[in-house]
Amino acid sequence: MVIKPRVRGFICVTTHPTGCDAAVKQQIDYIRARPPIQNGPKRVLVIGASTGYGLAARITAAFGSGAATLGIFFERPGSETKPGTAGWYNSAAFHKYADEAGLYAKSINGDAFSDEVKAKTIEMIKADLGQVDQVVYSLAAPRRKHPKTGEIISSTLKPIGEPISLRGLDTDKEVLTETHLQPATPEEIAGTVAVMGGEDWQMWIDALADAGVLANGCTTTAFTYVGEEITQAIYWNGSIGAAKKDLDDKVLGLREKLARIGGDARVSVLKAVVTQASSAIPTMPLYLSLLFKVMKEKGTHEGCIEQLDVLYDILYGAKADGVAVDRLRHDLVDGDGHTVALIDEEGRLRADYKEMAADVQGKVLELWPQVTNENLYEISDLAGYKADFLRLFGFGVEGVDYEADVNPDVKIDNLVDLT
Repeated sequence: MVIKPRVRGFICVTTHPTGCDAAVKQQIDYIRARPPIQNGPKRVLVIGASTGYGLAARITAAFGSGAATLGIFFERPGSETKPGTAGWYNSAAFHKYADEAGLYAKSINGDAFSDEVKAKTIEMIKADLGQVDQVVYSLAAPRRKHPKTGEIISSTLKPIGEPISLRGLDTDKEVLTETHLQPATPEEIAGTVAVMGGEDWQMWIDALADAGVLANGCTTTAFTYVGEEITQAIYWNGSIGAAKKDLDDKVLGLREKLARIGGDARVSVLKAVVTQASSAIPTMPLYLSLLFKVMKEKGTHEGCIEQLDVLYDILYGAKADGVAVDRLRHDLVDGDGHTVALIDEEGRLRADYKEMAADVQGKVLELWPQVTNENLYEISDLAGYKADFLRLFGFGVEGVDYEADVNPDVKIDNLVDLT
């Protein structure tokens, strides 16, 4: 069948297997062109491995460090008449290219919140890898079935304390919008923390540690976003932020636990990028369109794979002439001669330092009130935002013939399906 994009709001209901494959290959090629990670991980578990930053982490570990990877995700396969999810096709492509490179790659398709998936993961690690030396936690889900109580808990996208009005962007109609949100209730905040906070990450590390499958020196990281003035009302100071602050609380216990085996646990702050999750957050499409404009003009724009390359430098040491230096870099000097802290006062790793640069945020703040429906394409990079959005689903990728027939029924080798 010939597959075309069909966008409804912040979701594209079609996906393109060949386009997803090509997009994954581009990320692999980027990492292969970078210096290798000399002292990087060799056996990596990625929880949330099929899209966005989780997929980029898996690619970076495998093709930058030669790591064997076990990926966990919850995706839907296609059939001969209906496309599957982008994450399914991304994972199929990753498996294919890893196999071609002689790299171990297996995956579990199922509910990562469940005890069943955790138990199967431990079984596979024991059978195939013995232990893992890195655990990446990159889940993004709107709801969670609690493994102990069976309760279905939902997350909420709301402010805390007071109602807010947010300037935003309808990317379908290409017009500015105004969204009014009431504050989250205590129950909604608690639910968001339960879904998106640190409890499940802690459950994973506890289960893996109790099973003896964490190697000496094992590291773990979970991804977060902090942002600045424009986004903080709905993000960091809202219900999502409460969940992200819970990550900061939970990581302290995990760091203490892993220190006993010479390891470490960190929350990693990554740059704002276009994802299915971010496109649903009021303010973010407009903020991202302006941010992309500013960062591209400065030559500092990065997507998921560039950000994970930066993060692995911070985690495992800078790649200087192919020789790794001290693990956990604490600062660097940027192109303007400014010293940038790569570990903040809370102990988080800051791969987002280019986005957070004062001149970048200052320019975005300057442009924010100037945007109108008439000058959207002039002042912002709405075209770049929309292109990145379509790429999430395999569309608009260079070199792909979108008029050609494709078979949506794509198999993933070495997959355990627990759906």
